[in-house]
Amino acid sequence: VQLQASGGGLVQAGGSLRLSCAGSGLTFSNYVMGWFRQAPGKEREFVAAISKSGGTTYYADSVNGRFTISRDTAKNTVYLQMNSLSPEETAVYYCAGCRWCSLWSMMTAIDYWGQGTQVTVSS
Repeated sequence: VQLQASGGGLVQAGGSLRLSCAGSGLTFSNYVMGWFRQAPGKEREFVAAISKSGGTTYYADSVNGRFTISRDTAKNTVYLQMNSLSPEETAVYYCAGCRWCSLWSMMTAIDYWGQGTQVTVSS
């Protein structure tokens, strides 16, 4: 199983980025998918999650209204559109999947992690 995250980079404060995470070796539609991030010196934190069908999403309070998670089952890919980024959101962003979990408790039940993609927001 592989989750390949991409789309990170350097962006100015207030800017936008779109992350992608392509899955292989798994039946993608069987997994709740999510995004997490880890800033230097901090613990990994939840960002957003999307249900197996894509019909339900859940966001951390800090990103709600600015970030949008979506998935394309035909492409085995989950996306994270990030708008109005701030320097405090500089981190490595990870995608992850869990087969048997709720959207609001993904962290405790992750089956697979992606390798992470660096997002740097300059002030």
